[in-house]
Amino acid sequence: MIITLTANAAIDKTLTVPNFVPGFRHRASQSLTLPGGKGVNVARALKTLGQPVVASGLVGGRTGQQIVEGLSREGILNDFVRIAGESRTSTAVIDPTGLSQTEINEWGPVVTEQERLAFLDKIDYLAKGAHYVIICGSLPRKVPDDFYAEILRRISRTRCHTILDGSGDPLRHGVRAHPGFVTPNLREAEDLVGHEFHDEQDIIEATGLICQLGAHNVIIKTPDGCYARLHHGRRQRVYHARIPLVESVVSTVGSGDAFLAGFVAGQFSHSDPGDSLRYGLACGAANTQQYGAGVLDPDEVDALLATTTVDEIRVVATA
Repeated sequence: MIITLTANAAIDKTLTVPNFVPGFRHRASQSLTLPGGKGVNVARALKTLGQPVVASGLVGGRTGQQIVEGLSREGILNDFVRIAGESRTSTAVIDPTGLSQTEINEWGPVVTEQERLAFLDKIDYLAKGAHYVIICGSLPRKVPDDFYAEILRRISRTRCHTILDGSGDPLRHGVRAHPGFVTPNLREAEDLVGHEFHDEQDIIEATGLICQLGAHNVIIKTPDGCYARLHHGRRQRVYHARIPLVESVVSTVGSGDAFLAGFVAGQFSHSDPGDSLRYGLACGAANTQQYGAGVLDPDEVDALLATTTVDEIRVVATA
């Protein structure tokens, strides 16, 4: 079983607005409303890929009820903790004419200490039967920045694999709690190591630095693929996986979440790490061909998989 945790779940609205210009009145030509938040998006993609997944997190108010009901309609198993505050709404405005994308994300509800502890109890329960626990996204208000680190320390008592996909201080604290995998994008990785990347060597070295900070395995996502430093026994293997840029893109919202779902699906099926990276890239690219985060067509994934490549660029012995 794969568990996804979304502390700051949302209702995601995607509006298609041709010739969008800030400051003017527009009429959307198309709209889509789905349950969202990074972990929810990952769960949606995993469900599409035929993987056993349960989405959990915090939801509250009428918006929270919409999230749960929407997931149930999609056939995605879920087990959320209800809170008093109102879950957030996030809006993405897609302009297919100007090829632009504007995202507006609310902060999310205030979470009390009692609600936070109830969520930890829920995680303890779910992790007992899990093979993978994926911790994703931002934190709601009043939740301490080291909350993900606290979750990781509790999950370490079990045998399940942990994956952290966050940013900023929650990611920085979380890495020190030794997650099995961390999956930042370029900007998040630069923030984590404290400097900008200028070339491939900088990215490769950053994967090593993030391992030194505490992560067991690291995947840094790039616009055309990813760099990964993955443990294999007592060695670390460094990979560069790539996929050609898709000519026509509908929306990039959720493509990183679809990548993560594809990689985990590969690992859950005991695929070679390189093949799992390639499958993740195909899923991320397939997501760009659809409206909705974590929405993809498995047939399109299979077609895109043939265009991906992976190279092992370094093998490093570890103590």
